[in-house]
Amino acid sequence: MNEYIVELADVHRHVSRESSDAGELVRVTLRRPFAAETHDLWHAVTDPDLISRWFMPISGDFREGGHFDLQGNAGGDIEQCDPPRTFRVTFGDASSVVTVTMHELAGDRTELVLDHTVPVTVAGSTAGALYVGPGWDGALVGLARFIDGRAEGDPVQAINSPKMIQFSRQSVALWADAAAMGGASAQEVETARQVALAQFAPDPALGN
Repeated sequence: MNEYIVELADVHRHVSRESSDAGELVRVTLRRPFAAETHDLWHAVTDPDLISRWFMPISGDFREGGHFDLQGNAGGDIEQCDPPRTFRVTFGDASSVVTVTMHELAGDRTELVLDHTVPVTVAGSTAGALYVGPGWDGALVGLARFIDGRAEGDPVQAINSPKMIQFSRQSVALWADAAAMGGASAQEVETARQVALAQFAPDPALGN
């Protein structure tokens, strides 16, 4: 059994289009409960030393108004930081915005809600969720395993392991369903699905 794939069921995924002052947006939302008190989960997702243990190395000025860079990935500006409840950052581009919010649950658990919005002109349609959703799925499973004390080795290297490639392929399938539910056409979904497989599960032996 692939223990990573099992954890995909712990995430609720939603994709929608909405209007804003900046124009029409595509919103990608992930909700997942964690076995951690809110302040502990907040520490795990905002402390650069801890982030490197479940996600990837990060550097920058970690305060509201500061800038961060993820090694080999996107950087951005920290637009809002209200510990231990919510933060908002740009991600790769000023029009790409990620907001993380935490809600206390019973039994010393916390629900993390991640919203990623991009303009429709960039995403194309709700199928654009496939370009970011599987990556966030991978990040959240890494965070959950870190919180539970199950993290193993370098998380960056783990992304290319056979189990994580299988995980990513299943994640792509789930995001394809969510994009279709959000209004994307079958052709839009299939085109984005092929791109996402090449991006998140680039194993020729598995076939994209």
